Amino acid sequence: MTATAKPKRKPKATATASRTEKRPRHRALAPALAAACALALGAAAGCGGGQPPGTPGPEASEAPEASEPRSPGPSTPSTPTTPKTPQPKTTEEPSTPDKATTKTSPFTGLPGTPGQVLAVKFDNASKARPHTGLDKADIVYVEKVEYGLSRLMGVYATGAEAERPASVGPVRSVRESDVELLRQFGRPALAYSGVRSALKEFLSKAPIEARPNGETRGAYFRDTSRPAPHNLYVRPDAVLKSAPNASRAADIGFCFDDEAPEGGTPAAERTVRYRSASHTFRWAPSTERWQVSFDGAPARDTGGKQLSAPTIVIQHVDMPLSKYKDVNGEATPYINTVGSGDATVLRDGKAYETKWQRPTAESGTTFTQRNNGERMPFAPGQVWVVYADR
Repeated sequence: MTATAKPKRKPKATATASRTEKRPRHRALAPALAAACALALGAAAGCGGGQPPGTPGPEASEAPEASEPRSPGPSTPSTPTTPKTPQPKTTEEPSTPDKATTKTSPFTGLPGTPGQVLAVKFDNASKARPHTGLDKADIVYVEKVEYGLSRLMGVYATGAEAERPASVGPVRSVRESDVELLRQFGRPALAYSGVRSALKEFLSKAPIEARPNGETRGAYFRDTSRPAPHNLYVRPDAVLKSAPNASRAADIGFCFDDEAPEGGTPAAERTVRYRSASHTFRWAPSTERWQVSFDGAPARDTGGKQLSAPTIVIQHVDMPLSKYKDVNGEATPYINTVGSGDATVLRDGKAYETKWQRPTAESGTTFTQRNNGERMPFAPGQVWVVYADR
């Protein structure tokens, strides 16, 4: 389980070949990804720059290869030559649009057309497991709520309608700090079960396309085989069809590279604990992903497969109690995601100590390596962001 350190780029031939076998499309995407990153940040560290989400991000396109000048060969005495018969010139085959331009997701770094952003609040109580469609999210946020429990938020934005999950859930209620978290996505659609009355006016003025249960025709349904309230599900297509003005995916500060940076500390697993919940991530070398467990048990989808991701971000933030309380008088934590602080990024069997920064609610969140100040690249694929107490 313990990952071995990767010395320098040159001796990594074995690791590179292995990763190419497992994720060949990432290699094919490298030129396009580098071009997009360079546009976003002026080629700084090969990563995006967290531009304001209200503006569309640049489309990634492959940079044309520079033709190398031919070196003259060794000089030889000139000899008479027979004139060659002129040959017809061959016409170069034009590149197809697919070869010329490759679109990538700013949320995963993988090939895909950035679409409208949909955020879904997931129940994470033991009776709500296993989850449906969480494995298809581009980003998964883990949030502390009342009583030291946790809830999840899945963000979906990549792919055509046919590639989105038919349904996701179980769905639960939204919290005040979710609005601050979602500001970096522009004006996303938000699916949730409901909200306490004290927050309704606040949500109505927030820059989101709110689509709660009971107000979005044909979007929600109950699974009668499960106990309420852990049985509410939502159809992403129905939500997005009702929210034509929802923002499209744009740069939120993440950057990706198939190659892990030098440094880092070998790590077999990490756990983030709240008062009544634990979240463990174990490195699996065979799949090059971190396997997820909740409260000591493997977290699975409804197909029985364990949830996993190539990148886990443990972001340390302040989570003071807010003025809002539930029906039993328990105060709701407010997760402060604007500002700066420490974060640990897990990828490729290593832990990298980084600093996160988000100057305003409208800006994206960037992560820089503490040892050299360079941007921290994530491994392409689904990203989990776990909020931990500072």
